Amino acid sequence: LVPISFIGAGLTYLLTRNVMKALSFVMVDFSCALKLSIPLAVLSAMQEASKRGITVKGGKFLEQIAQADMIVFDKTGTLTKAEPEFEQIIPFNGHDADEMLKLAACIEEHFPHSMAKAIVRAAKDHALPHKEMHSDVEYVVAHGIASKVGRYRVRIGSAHYIFDDEKTKIPADEQEKFNSLPNTSSHIYLAIGGTLAAVICIKDPVREEAKQVIADLHALGIKKVVMMTGDSKRNAQRVADELGIDEVHAEVLPEDKASYVKQAKADGYTVMMVGDGINDAPALAQANVGIAMGTGTDIAIESAEITLVKGDLNGIVKAKKLSKAVMKNIHENLFFALVYNVVGIPVAAGVLYPIFGILLSPMLGALAMSLSSVSVISNALRLKRTKL
Repeated sequence: LVPISFIGAGLTYLLTRNVMKALSFVMVDFSCALKLSIPLAVLSAMQEASKRGITVKGGKFLEQIAQADMIVFDKTGTLTKAEPEFEQIIPFNGHDADEMLKLAACIEEHFPHSMAKAIVRAAKDHALPHKEMHSDVEYVVAHGIASKVGRYRVRIGSAHYIFDDEKTKIPADEQEKFNSLPNTSSHIYLAIGGTLAAVICIKDPVREEAKQVIADLHALGIKKVVMMTGDSKRNAQRVADELGIDEVHAEVLPEDKASYVKQAKADGYTVMMVGDGINDAPALAQANVGIAMGTGTDIAIESAEITLVKGDLNGIVKAKKLSKAVMKNIHENLFFALVYNVVGIPVAAGVLYPIFGILLSPMLGALAMSLSSVSVISNALRLKRTKL
C-alpha cells in the first residue's frame, strides 16, 4: 500500500499541480492503521492468554483456533487426571500378587508415563522395595515394555501388545477369572514366558472440568469432539459416555492418531489436537493446532503450538473465546481503517472541494492519520477486558 500512496500523491500533483494536496494525500493513507490493526490485536491477545496460563507460539494459531470445528482428545492424562491411582493387582498362573507388583514396578520405573508412575508409587506405598532383577528394558511406543528375567521373557503393557502382538496365553482354568475383570478401571497386563501373570487395575478418573469443557466447546462452534486412546474399548466408551463425546477410537497407535487427524483435515475440518504424552506427539504436529498439557512430556509440549501451563482443560475454552475475540477485533480494525481512509483520501486530494468546499491541509492530514492509528490501537487494547 505504501507504493500506491506515493503513486496516488503523484497523480494528485499531476492533475492539480498543487504540492499541498499531494502532501495531504501522503499524510492520509491506508498503510499505517492497517499494519497496526493485526499485530497489536494479536500481541494483546497473546499477553492475555499468558496471564491465564496459556502459552501461544504465534499469532496465526489464534486464527486457527477461531476457525477450528473439530477437537481430538487423548484420554489418559488429558481427559483423565494426570496422576492415575493404583487400585489392585490380580495375579494369574499361581503367581503371588506382591511379587508381581514388585516385578511390574521394577520394569515400569524406566518409563515416564502416568500409568507407570502409578505402579511404582503403589509398590512404594505397599512397602515392596524392588531391586533390579531384569535385563535391559525395551520401550515399545504405544504398546508397553519388553525385558527378560532369568531365562523368561517379560512383557508389560496394553491388551493389544500383550495378546495380539505377543500372543500371550491365558491359563486355561482362569478364563472365567479373566472375563470377570472389573470394567471401571484401566488394565495393564503382565506376561511372563508367554503366559498371563497378572492384571494391574488402575483408577483413571476423569477431570472434574472435562464434561463442562466439552459442552462449552460444542456451544462455541466445535462440530465434533473425538477421543482417541490406546486404552481398551470398554474403558474408553465408559469415559466417552460420561463426558458426552461424539466419537471414540480405542486401542489405537500413535500413527493411527496422526492418520486420523490428517484425514479429518483432508475432509475439510480445522482440527485441534489435545494430548500430553510421547504417543500424542505425531498427532499434535499433524493438527492445525496442537495443544499440550503443561503437566505432560517435553516432547508433547515441543510438538504443540499451544501449552496449557497448569494442565487445566478450561484453558482450551478460554483460548477459543479469546481467538474469536481477536478475529472480531481485527475485522473491526480493518473495517474502520478502510472506511476512515476511503473518506479521508478524496478530501486530502481536493476531490470533494468543488462539491462541499472541504479541503484538508497536510497538517490536518497528519492529524487525521494519527487519530486513525490511535483509534485502531485503542480498539486492540480492548482485548484486555475480554471476559473468558
